[in-house]
Amino acid sequence: MFPATLFHNPQNLMLLLDRSAIDRFKLVLAQATGTPIAASPNSATAALLLLALGILGWGFYRARGQGKQGILAWLQSVALMIPWLLFFALSAAGIYLNLVAILLLLVASTGLYIYLGRQLRKALSDAPAIDSRPDPAQLKNSQTNDFSAPDPQQPPAKDNIKIITSRPGNNELEIIPVPVEDLKAIKGIFGIDTFFATETIPYQDGVILKGNLRGDPEQVHSRLTASLQEKLNDRYRLFLVENQEDKPVVIILPSTNDPQRTNLSQKILAVVLLLATIATSLETAGLLLGFDFFNSPARYLEVMPIVAGIWAVLGSGAIARRVLANKYNVGLSWPFFIPTWQIGSFGAIDRFESLLPNRKVLFDIAFAGPAAGGTVSLLMLVVGLVLSKPGSLFQIPAEFFKGSILVGTLAKVILGSALQQPIVDVHPLVVIGWLGLVITAINLMPAGQLDGGRIVQAIYGRKTASRATLATFVVLAIASLVNQAALYWAIVILIVQRNLERPSLNELTEPDDARAALGLLALFLMVAALLPLTPALAGRLGIGN
Repeated sequence: MFPATLFHNPQNLMLLLDRSAIDRFKLVLAQATGTPIAASPNSATAALLLLALGILGWGFYRARGQGKQGILAWLQSVALMIPWLLFFALSAAGIYLNLVAILLLLVASTGLYIYLGRQLRKALSDAPAIDSRPDPAQLKNSQTNDFSAPDPQQPPAKDNIKIITSRPGNNELEIIPVPVEDLKAIKGIFGIDTFFATETIPYQDGVILKGNLRGDPEQVHSRLTASLQEKLNDRYRLFLVENQEDKPVVIILPSTNDPQRTNLSQKILAVVLLLATIATSLETAGLLLGFDFFNSPARYLEVMPIVAGIWAVLGSGAIARRVLANKYNVGLSWPFFIPTWQIGSFGAIDRFESLLPNRKVLFDIAFAGPAAGGTVSLLMLVVGLVLSKPGSLFQIPAEFFKGSILVGTLAKVILGSALQQPIVDVHPLVVIGWLGLVITAINLMPAGQLDGGRIVQAIYGRKTASRATLATFVVLAIASLVNQAALYWAIVILIVQRNLERPSLNELTEPDDARAALGLLALFLMVAALLPLTPALAGRLGIGN
């Protein structure tokens, strides 16, 4: 992959083994991975375990009041967390599990999670069914929602003004932004076997219809959407969501509110960011090889393998997202790459140019990018560790493997006692794969419209996603005191990515258990890639002096 002179030129080898060169390389790689070299305090592992147990205890306290269904949902969380709690607890005690045992634990926990999910659905189906017959009181109230006859004593009303008397004794003049004829057609699509509407409220350019859901959310939404299109063609969009009281409501908005396509100025910005990211990738590769690329552009052949590896991660993620988006007929904007001198790029941001049908589609598209990029990165890392041997191109201080739980553990499994040396010779794929994992992990942070934020929103809903975004911002703000990369991302989230994705057309149907398990696994691997090993655990693993 690299020019032979790098391996056979004694001056290059002396440069890599020189103390100042090692320190410079260590600094560059430390900035690249976004993790400090110094490990956290000895009590960090115990604190993390106590925090996890506290979260489980808090979850049990909340689930207890919801009966059998709540306990089953809580046990699902326990099933996913137990393997990792067991792994870290045993590692802290000096007992290490090999890779096969870890995979078996993961498979077992995933199987238990799916089994508990089936039991939960069975418990929900065994619960008393909701009476589909309309309440006479609701019928009485709903009749007051009909259009009132014009009062001859009143001036002629506009088409979008109506009297709402949904509560006894309350006559209130409301401006409905939907024309009278359209609103009549909209109200005609509802029924006691789908969604029994009881109240109409103006909302933006459309209306909110409160009422009672009378069937499976996915089937109800499909039937209502088909009826709406039959009556009013493609002029309106029907959203089935939860209101602030966690009750199902229907929102009707004009199709003119659909997401807009990428305009010319945005496309120009995307091209500029792409070129800037190519430049930063070249510079990052040059710094990792010990020279400034822009001062020595003639050495471009030396940096191309590293640049190709970085773009393999970026490109695979972008392509995977587009493949899934095309599968679901969802429009995606041009990717807006984020250049950085630290690792070449912090990934790409893209926005949806069409409405999403449901949260399953949101999850699949959000998960596709990190899954593809992370798989490519992990394969390069593992292959690079396997190919590493004395005399490999890069010489990394062994203590640097303490900077990531995931990388340090994999390095210990594959390299073994070689990590006890102060300097470890590694194949270039190790560095490229590590950079790719950092890029993937950063985009998996559960915040805003990052892939991680979209995954959390798809699995847990908008309320939890909002809280996760705030928590991520707080953690990054604290981490920025010791790490500039954290400060950078705190600013990006605060200014650009703090908003959640707009609701899907059907927000009530949640992703299945398999998707939820994959999402939690992705978020855990993000944490494992970014968090450092504690000194005690690194010592037991035999990493460094």
